[in-house]
Amino acid sequence: MKTYLNYQIAEKYEGLTVEAYLKQVLTYSGRKIQKLTRQKGVLLNKKPVYLQKKIQTGDVLRVLVLGDSSYGVEPEPSPIEILYEDSYLIVLNKPSGLLVHPTGQTTHGTLSNYLAHYYQQQGVISTIRPIHRLDRETSGCVVFAKDSQTQALLEKLLREGSIKRTYQALIEGTLTPANGTVNAPIGPHPGKPNRRAVNSKGDPAITHYKTIKSFANSSLLELSLETGRTHQIRVHLAYLGHPIIGDRMYGKNSSLIAGQALHAYSLQLPHPLEQREIALEAPFPTNFLHLLDRCTHSSNQ
Repeated sequence: MKTYLNYQIAEKYEGLTVEAYLKQVLTYSGRKIQKLTRQKGVLLNKKPVYLQKKIQTGDVLRVLVLGDSSYGVEPEPSPIEILYEDSYLIVLNKPSGLLVHPTGQTTHGTLSNYLAHYYQQQGVISTIRPIHRLDRETSGCVVFAKDSQTQALLEKLLREGSIKRTYQALIEGTLTPANGTVNAPIGPHPGKPNRRAVNSKGDPAITHYKTIKSFANSSLLELSLETGRTHQIRVHLAYLGHPIIGDRMYGKNSSLIAGQALHAYSLQLPHPLEQREIALEAPFPTNFLHLLDRCTHSSNQ
C-alpha cells in the first residue's frame, strides 16, 4: 500500500514550479525527485503533474513516501517510553545510561535498537532517524523522524532554532547571579580528545539558565540553549565552577546518583507537516527524583 504526504500550498509559494517547491521548500534532492517521477509519485490536486507546472495557493501536492528497506540498526526487545507519536515522527523519553544511536564500538543496547524492535512488532520497516542526540547519561526527550522527508524538515527546524528544548539540572553549589546567560565558545579539550572545553577558538555557544531552587549545597536549574554544541550545558556549568552532580567527565562522581543529574524535560516544536504546535514534557527518572529529595531533605535539616 502506497503512502503519500500532503502539502497544501501557502500563498507565499504561489508561482513556483512543482520541481522548485520540491527542491526549495521540501529540500528534495534531484536524485530523489527523479525516483519519484519514475514511480509517478507526485500528484497535484489528486492528478499526475509534470515538474514544470506552476502551483497556486490552496493546491494540494501529494508526494509518495519512498519506502525504507531496513531499520539501519538491529532490532532488540526492550521497553520504550513514548511521549508522542503520529504518522511522521515519534518522541521518546530516553533513560539515563543509554546511547541514542549506535556509535563507535557500541552497536547494541541503544534507544535506536529498541525503537527498531517497536517498529518491527508493528510490521513496519522504517529507518531509525534521530533528529538530535542526548549524552549517554542525560535523560529526556528525543525526536525521531519516520521518513527521510520528515527528517529533512525537522532538521531544518532544528537549524532555525524552532525546536525548543528545556533542561533541568542539579548542580553543585549556588550560582551568582541566580539567573543569567553563559556566552562562551566551546571547542576541543587541549589534552583530552573525548572532552570539550571553553576555548577562544571554539564555536559560539550560548546557554541560558534560571535557578528554580537553592538547597544547602546544591541548586536546581532550568536551562535552554541557543546553540547545540557537544556537551554544551555540562561544559558551561563546569566553566562557571558549578558542575552537574554526578558528571564524572566535567565534575566528579557522586554516590547519590548513577549518571549525571541532567534531564531534557520539555520539548516544543511546530509540527513539520501540520499547522499545529507540539508541546511535551518527559517525566523525570527515579534517580533524579531521589537526588532531588535528598537535596531538599538536607536543606531542611
